[in-house]
Amino acid sequence: MLDPEIEPKKGWKFKIHEIIYGTHTPAGKLFDIILLVVIVYSIFIVMLESIPSMDTKYHTFFDISEWVVTILFTIEYILRLICIRKPKDYIFSFFGIVDLLSTIPKYLSFFIGGSQYITAFRALRLLRVFRILKLVRFVGESNNLLRALRASRTKIFIFVFFVLVISVILGTIMYLIEGPEHGFNSIPHSVYWTIVTLTTVGYGDISPETGFGQFIATLIMIIGYGIIAVPTGIVTVEIAKGNKNQKNDDELACPSCATEKHQENAKHCYNCGSPLK
Repeated sequence: MLDPEIEPKKGWKFKIHEIIYGTHTPAGKLFDIILLVVIVYSIFIVMLESIPSMDTKYHTFFDISEWVVTILFTIEYILRLICIRKPKDYIFSFFGIVDLLSTIPKYLSFFIGGSQYITAFRALRLLRVFRILKLVRFVGESNNLLRALRASRTKIFIFVFFVLVISVILGTIMYLIEGPEHGFNSIPHSVYWTIVTLTTVGYGDISPETGFGQFIATLIMIIGYGIIAVPTGIVTVEIAKGNKNQKNDDELACPSCATEKHQENAKHCYNCGSPLK
């Protein structure tokens, strides 16, 4: 359903709104597919352009492609502003900011000139990679994931804080055991090694050489495997709760008009009067 708060009532704006925001319509689905293809193509071009040999050989093609994509995204951005009642809500929304960041870098090339600005220009061009965030709107389950992350943020924060405390303690112990002569030059450096080992990354730039230090390192590695599973479990539980709530909402939705939030003992829809499940 289209949002009545931002949906135009009628006219050409309504038709544009139905295509851009109305993913349930054939035109809306086609628009989303085309936009998805353009986004993936633009990201692919940015990646190839970062390869010096490819950029030297196909620079003109990359530049033309980027201008075509930029113009298409600009038209999309303008149409999104035109067809809603409150453009400010879209401009300052997450996707509004992402859409702007993925569009403006190419235009910035008009205002950056001179060899002294080449480095800054290349850095600004990397903003185009923000287009990958535009893909999020096509993932239906992303909202459930975001809700699960918000619901579990306190538990995750406490867990991360606990891991940092453990890392400081174990890092200090390793500093006392190994010392600077074995590469553990300071407590912060030892804490860095502990975090690298605890997360099972293991760069190998420093390693314990004493028997006791290797024993502590073994314990840290084993603890690391258990620690990795904790945040996954926390988020999974919240996702399961969200899916259960969504299922309950679907069961309470009207099969005729899709109106939700009926009372559990309701037999008829309060909006259209149709019998409920």
